[in-house]
Amino acid sequence: MIPLIVNTPAPMVKVRVMTTKDRSTEALKTLHSAGVLHVEESEELKPIDKEAIEQERRKVGELLASINDVLAYLPKGEKVSLGEDVEVVYNRPLEEIDSEVRALCSKLIKMHQIAAKLKENIRELTELAKYLGSLGQQADVKLRDLSFSGSYLFSRVFVFPKELFETLYTRLREHLFETIVGTAENDAVLYAVAKTDDRETIETIIRDSGAKTLLIPERDLSLREFLEAANTNIHTFEEELAKLQTEIENKTVENLRTLVLFREALSAETERLAVLAKASEAKYITLIEGWIPETGAEDAISEIKDKVDYVFVDARKPQEVEEPPTKFRNSRPFRPFQVIVKLFGVPKYKEWDPTPVMSYSFPFFFGLMMNDVAYSAILLLFANRGLRMFVDDPESEGFKLFQRMLYISGGAGLVFGLLTGSYFGNFTQLFGIESPALATWIQSLLGDPLRFIILSIMIGLVHVNIAHVLTLIKAAKEGSKGTVVTKLGLFLLEIGAIPWIVHNLLKADIPILPEQSYPILLYVAAAGLVLIIVSYLRMNGVLLGGIFSLSEVTGILGDVMSYCRLAGVGLATYYLGSSFNLMSQILPDLVPATIAVVAGPVLAAIILIAGHIVNAALSGISCFVHSLRLCFVEFLLKFYEGGGREYSPFQLKTRPAFVKAKS
Repeated sequence: MIPLIVNTPAPMVKVRVMTTKDRSTEALKTLHSAGVLHVEESEELKPIDKEAIEQERRKVGELLASINDVLAYLPKGEKVSLGEDVEVVYNRPLEEIDSEVRALCSKLIKMHQIAAKLKENIRELTELAKYLGSLGQQADVKLRDLSFSGSYLFSRVFVFPKELFETLYTRLREHLFETIVGTAENDAVLYAVAKTDDRETIETIIRDSGAKTLLIPERDLSLREFLEAANTNIHTFEEELAKLQTEIENKTVENLRTLVLFREALSAETERLAVLAKASEAKYITLIEGWIPETGAEDAISEIKDKVDYVFVDARKPQEVEEPPTKFRNSRPFRPFQVIVKLFGVPKYKEWDPTPVMSYSFPFFFGLMMNDVAYSAILLLFANRGLRMFVDDPESEGFKLFQRMLYISGGAGLVFGLLTGSYFGNFTQLFGIESPALATWIQSLLGDPLRFIILSIMIGLVHVNIAHVLTLIKAAKEGSKGTVVTKLGLFLLEIGAIPWIVHNLLKADIPILPEQSYPILLYVAAAGLVLIIVSYLRMNGVLLGGIFSLSEVTGILGDVMSYCRLAGVGLATYYLGSSFNLMSQILPDLVPATIAVVAGPVLAAIILIAGHIVNAALSGISCFVHSLRLCFVEFLLKFYEGGGREYSPFQLKTRPAFVKAKS
């Protein structure tokens, strides 16, 4: 039976794999390929073994760095299918992989180094041409005269920020014989000739001010000849760089799948060596310990025994004091909302997993607040096309779950929008369509602020009480009598107080309750209040008990009223969209009649496009944040702790790999 409110993590077994020392590598590779063991603990290795493993890890790290350096120059992201080929590469000897990776990467890395040198040459020549060009317009001096050092005179070219030039030039003027001043964009360029005796003073002023001294090449050319040669060289270097970059990209793409296969195999080898470094070593025995889900333990153990000779595998259930990792086991429709639960905290091994109830409440809250077909469609489009730009690996399982969670939540907003006929607020009314709602009674309910607020409070009452029921069940299982009594008292208080308030203060009758039952309900509420107070007094003493009991009573009111944000955000989304629609009608009428025919529609279009993009972004963020708030603060905090460790098996990755494009 599929759990509909809360789930429990998958049962785990503790597995200890013991084999002879010379078969430890074979055992680890088998475990890595099986991909089910969450490695937990091992004893210390001998120093000689540690050093051998560390040397191999350093070698693997160097190879990985070489591959990543090459892949960093991809012009765009590429999806690479790996499949079973990565396992074939992984099982090859490291020496073979080492020689192939170095042969493949060395040429590409050398090409990258040449490209980097060309870029540096272009940058230096461009900078020189920019600064010296401003001087060349005024005088055609020899290049060697721009940076001369003699026994009596010296010359230099200095570059200042424009805003500092006047102040610094005033301080330098008394030490200078001859100057030429030019400007280049936001900088001032000064060619100065001065006495060698004043050199240290001048250079100190330059250094302290943050200005810089231009390095002049030692060439027997005039300034104008050098500038002409520099422009020619820049053009030549740019052509060489473009040609080289095209060749690099073609070579990288040509060898992309091979490089990625090696990268994933080496990443797996890094993990294997890390586990081997943890493995406990006796004189002849290697021990590896970890956790395997109970359902997969038998197959994993059989595979290990089939592939590794002289191996002993021991499996047992976790002891009371042990805290195994948590493996979620939710059905496919619920799985995307594991992302929401993990934002709060991974459930502990023996704790409930609230993913199922999050799968209803989060998208329901999100959809109720979004409640617009157009804004929901924009969110769905962003989730499908734009979201991947903000992550390193759009092929990862976490990204796909988050994306599916947005699809479901945005879909809920789309459904509510169709039912209420909301498209960019009341955009359809601009075309004379009064109401395209599929359910006018829902439109009437959510369009009336007072009724929407009442609906939000009723939703909050149900949602919060589900959390209190779960708290009651949890307390009963743990034998916490005080909490059980407190929650029973709270339910009695609600059963008695809510109908009484509705009848006496709001002047509304509840059809199923006769008139004479209302005084009795007041006694029920009083009994519940007494239970709460007595329970807290016994658990916490007079002072703290009184404070906590008051907090319990007022807390339910605060929690339920917090759900008014459903109406607040939902109405804000609608009215803000409608306001932009109204502005698009009013503001064009204020345009002068002479240009109104053209400017009016343009202004209306700008208001509509900009306004609705802003509202779509705000509503998406607000709906997400406030749905999280209701699920976390008003719900999960009642019964859920989190703080567990997610099950992370030691495995070989065979899913498609995504290589991030260069920035």
